[in-house]
Amino acid sequence: MYQAIGVIELKSIAKGYEATDAALKSAGIRLVSAHPACPGKYEIILTGTISNVTAAVEHVKERYDEKMIDYSIMGRIDEQVIAALLGTQLTEKKGSLGIIETFSAASAIKAADIAVKTAKVEIFELRVSRGMGGKGVVLVTGEIGDVSAAVEAGAAHAQSQGVFASSSVIAAPHELLWEQI
Repeated sequence: MYQAIGVIELKSIAKGYEATDAALKSAGIRLVSAHPACPGKYEIILTGTISNVTAAVEHVKERYDEKMIDYSIMGRIDEQVIAALLGTQLTEKKGSLGIIETFSAASAIKAADIAVKTAKVEIFELRVSRGMGGKGVVLVTGEIGDVSAAVEAGAAHAQSQGVFASSSVIAAPHELLWEQI
């Protein structure tokens, strides 16, 4: 079953906590994460049905519009993306490795979704914001051709949004690199 993702970025940490509480009380959504993000912002990531996520994001927009930097609502997100955001995906350290780096959490989530819908790859890791200056990074694994196609498609989306930072494909990562990631 597909879910939706809502990402809200605010310019106040204090109001971020309030906005998270308001979102949770406004609709039947699940909180993926809510935390301060670099540099001095607050990021909220929600999941649930498209109608509930939309209602929660709209509720926050109405109450905290002057503190909002950006928001995004993404429907029909692949289950792998949700699992990666929740940290519950189980992916082996094998095959080729593809990396997509973006300048925002929302763009990394969307790039991950596009990547897994483009080719037969698995999300190895999806990191958003924390400790990365607000950036997002997607790591995918699979056969080299699939990884290349997935990275190209995810990166193209980020480029079209003006939030692309970099990408790489490593055909056969060294075992010591696998141990570090």
